[in-house]
Amino acid sequence: MLFIFIFGCVFFGKLFLIIINLIHKPREGVFRAELGDKNFEFWCLRIQLKKLILWLLRACPLPWMDIITFRWFGVKMDFSSHLLDSWFDIEFINLGRKVMVGQGSVVMSSMIVGKYLIIKRIILDDYTVIGGMACVSPGTITGKDSLLGAISSTIYNQVLESEWIYFGIPCIKLKPNKFTFIKHMTKRSVDEEEAINVEQEINIEDDKKEKYNL
Repeated sequence: MLFIFIFGCVFFGKLFLIIINLIHKPREGVFRAELGDKNFEFWCLRIQLKKLILWLLRACPLPWMDIITFRWFGVKMDFSSHLLDSWFDIEFINLGRKVMVGQGSVVMSSMIVGKYLIIKRIILDDYTVIGGMACVSPGTITGKDSLLGAISSTIYNQVLESEWIYFGIPCIKLKPNKFTFIKHMTKRSVDEEEAINVEQEINIEDDKKEKYNL
């Protein structure tokens, strides 16, 4: 009965969302956050509709159901990424491969600032890591292998360069992401008290491997 209720909510939620989007297509931009502005009113409808569905799916014991729901409702992502109990908007977001969003983080493609509603697409490129309790603002674009530290935040339309670590509120460049180039990892066997050297696949294109002698 629980699964029937959850899947029923997902099905009818998607149906109502299609109808709402046919009446008024979602748009990016800056709008007045007041009754009478269609962009604001329909944004409120979409948010309330998705809130119930996402709450049900993220509490569902079946694995991958939240990823399936995000994909079905418009987030462009694959099954290699992990959201780890974060608060995640469900429209105008593109994720690359193996993106990890830390626990308690907030990724917002829309937000209200004062009397204005801001909606802008977020793009998280391949191997991006968002630390725990971090906040990603609308319009943020991250490059490959970029990392946003824990308890940090981006500003509107901020671009994080590839292979750099960012930290702070608002975040600034901290240092290069040296872990991008790690090829060997050491794991230890506690029982046998010995270290085992393991070759690890690195997240870098083939043409760059020659440049760094990897």
